[in-house]
Amino acid sequence: MKKSLSRIALLTSGGDAPGMNAAIRAVVRSAAYHGLEVLGIMHGYEGLINNEFIKLQASSVANIIQRGGTILKTTRSARFVTEAGMSRAHKNLKAFKADGLIVIGGDGTLRGARDLGTKFNFPVIGLPGTIDNDLVGTDMTIGYDTAINTVVEAVDKIRDTAESHDRLFFVEVMGKDAGLIALRSGIAVGAEAILMPESPTNIEALIEKLQNVKRKKSSKIIIVAEGDKAGGAFEIAEKVTAKVKGYEARVTILGHIQRGGTPSCMDRVNASRMGYEAVNALMKSKQGVMVGIVNKEITYTPFEQAVKHIHRLNPELLKMLEVLSL
Repeated sequence: MKKSLSRIALLTSGGDAPGMNAAIRAVVRSAAYHGLEVLGIMHGYEGLINNEFIKLQASSVANIIQRGGTILKTTRSARFVTEAGMSRAHKNLKAFKADGLIVIGGDGTLRGARDLGTKFNFPVIGLPGTIDNDLVGTDMTIGYDTAINTVVEAVDKIRDTAESHDRLFFVEVMGKDAGLIALRSGIAVGAEAILMPESPTNIEALIEKLQNVKRKKSSKIIIVAEGDKAGGAFEIAEKVTAKVKGYEARVTILGHIQRGGTPSCMDRVNASRMGYEAVNALMKSKQGVMVGIVNKEITYTPFEQAVKHIHRLNPELLKMLEVLSL
């Protein structure tokens, strides 16, 4: 073990994701096993600037693996992206004698980690905590599995009503820049169409498809990612129903229920593995990398590569959707 490593700082930042607590637990208990101290930072990078440090022991993380959200709280910090804010954050880390920092969050969180580590040559390890699954270097981000299962459960219930009333439902899911929640959940619920920011939406083609299936199906579900270029679910529903008569259309915005709730088994296991490996990474003197899992194996991806969004969707999945939605 690197002798100079004795105290680790830990924070969660950006949007919360189910499984973050499991990752926190894994970091704290792995560190305790190796005789390392852990300083939790409340409210993300903003708390790092404000000196919101608390000591975390093995007992501090008891009974949290099953809880959604994050016990360290989270926020988005406008101050941290400034030179003054980042300098203050680094000074606080040094003042509390932290030898390394582990951050859990999404794209913005990892960008901040990259900049902090590069500017001050400070060891920072990232864990991919976001329901959007839009980071390179891991097959599934922490929170993604729970989020898509939440969508599937909700849409299954919506379809019961759609079947009973012969209705057309437009269901909006999260995904401002990435449509992976929409894609996976849409396939799982047997949606007639999935509208995503990565794939141009042809309203006329959607209308034609709905007209062709009108007499074949008693329910129709359209999954819309909130970042779709053609607009949100309400706007798209209005465009479609203006040209297609005979449909009784409804819109459901699932919103933040996708972020909350008890994390799935998959998210708990993945988060635990990543948290455990984040401590190992610091002990191996690694820095500036995100811990991920690819093909069931642990990987380390440089922040610069990890924060690039996935803009190309799997063409085989898109073709399968087209075939199965007939």
